[in-house]
Amino acid sequence: MEPSGIVANARERVRDAVRVEIVAAARDQLATEGAGALSLRAVARELGMASSAVYRYFASRDELLTALIVEAYDSLGEAAEAAATVGTDAFDRWRHICRAVRAWGLSRPTEYTLIYGSPVPGYEAPALTVGPASRVIFAFAGVLVEANNAGELFEQDEVRLSSTLKTEARALAEHALPGVAPSIVARGLVAWNQLFGMVSFEIFGQLHGVIKDPDSFSDFAIEAMGHFIGFRSS
Repeated sequence: MEPSGIVANARERVRDAVRVEIVAAARDQLATEGAGALSLRAVARELGMASSAVYRYFASRDELLTALIVEAYDSLGEAAEAAATVGTDAFDRWRHICRAVRAWGLSRPTEYTLIYGSPVPGYEAPALTVGPASRVIFAFAGVLVEANNAGELFEQDEVRLSSTLKTEARALAEHALPGVAPSIVARGLVAWNQLFGMVSFEIFGQLHGVIKDPDSFSDFAIEAMGHFIGFRSS
């Protein structure tokens, strides 16, 4: 007779494997139908499973959608965190993170669209997505803190912050960018928005007929955003 612990572990491994298959099938459906049309019944048909069987793994479409979102954020976060370890200085690591974000988006446009495209009608992301979504943000923040501590950032004050923005920047600094001046935090937020806006434009075809060499344009933009934040040339 098999020990109960071994049986339980075997069942858990089977359950995990089935969940992986369901998520993979759902990801394929996203690519062809879009997030708004995601259906547990369609996923079940694709896998040759009864609908009731799929519901034992995911109680609703929203739960399955959340699993896809968490997986996408974690994948992007891993790419950004790996890129943050490469480079000769903080500015170089900033460049590597930006390029990694762009490369991830271009290679996985369906998942990029899921997390940075239009909201899915009727879906509200639960709190458990916040941690995975923050990974890429903390990768950027870590590089800014490193640069600040090493004296590789300079503060620019030609554009004054409103009292509200200064308060928000200080709150962000306390949470994720200790010691970084509010003006640099604010500039980092602008660059973060610009980066994902640029990647979105490229993925969604907004640069067609405008930019013939998106690689060169991207490198120029990443460099310019770095200088805007306050990185010293390297």
